[in-house]
Amino acid sequence: MSDNLEVDVYWSFRSPWSYLATRRLRQWQEQYQLQVNFKPVYPIAVRTPEFFHSVNPLWFPYVLDDMIRVAEFLELPFVWPNPDPVNQYIDDEGLRQTAEDQPHIQRLTHLGILAAELGKGIEFADEISSLIWSGEVDWTEGNNFADATKRAGLNLVDMEGRLAAENGRLEAVVEQNQLDHTAAGHWGVPTCVFNGEPFFGQDRLDVLLWRLKKEGLVER
Repeated sequence: MSDNLEVDVYWSFRSPWSYLATRRLRQWQEQYQLQVNFKPVYPIAVRTPEFFHSVNPLWFPYVLDDMIRVAEFLELPFVWPNPDPVNQYIDDEGLRQTAEDQPHIQRLTHLGILAAELGKGIEFADEISSLIWSGEVDWTEGNNFADATKRAGLNLVDMEGRLAAENGRLEAVVEQNQLDHTAAGHWGVPTCVFNGEPFFGQDRLDVLLWRLKKEGLVER
């Protein structure tokens, strides 16, 4: 077939599972006649902060161990980021709370929207999430972020110059992405949607690729 197939990817800069999926999605876009439509949303810690109040206490230790295991399986570096893209703290009752002050996540998400509009969404997601989650450097220090943006084929100075002027519009795009995400049939990230069918989680990418090939996906 001559036309690209398209997959919408709902994705968060604070999601380790999004990071663990992104390299494969970028590679697919390069290898196959496939367009990956990058649709960043806010993480569940921002969208639904009370989520952390009701999970089983065993949830976080197991999930952290599983993240490390999956990263090793995929041969990707993995360290919980410092600083965390979302500022959270443990309150006096032992509950995980999302702080009012959030210096990173809106900027990251809005830059992701701009990157998608500039045609480099999944490339930006891959380079920036690798910077944030690899633990190799402090992702906020020096030229690290600008260099990662450049590797994605974008100019950070130009993009940041648009943030303040377009804040309202960019926030509206994020909100629409979140509505579309819900309408697609899931709440978690990463969720890939092909022809209205959602595939949640990095562990469903093989199933998604199978579906795409059934629908005529071919190599470039």
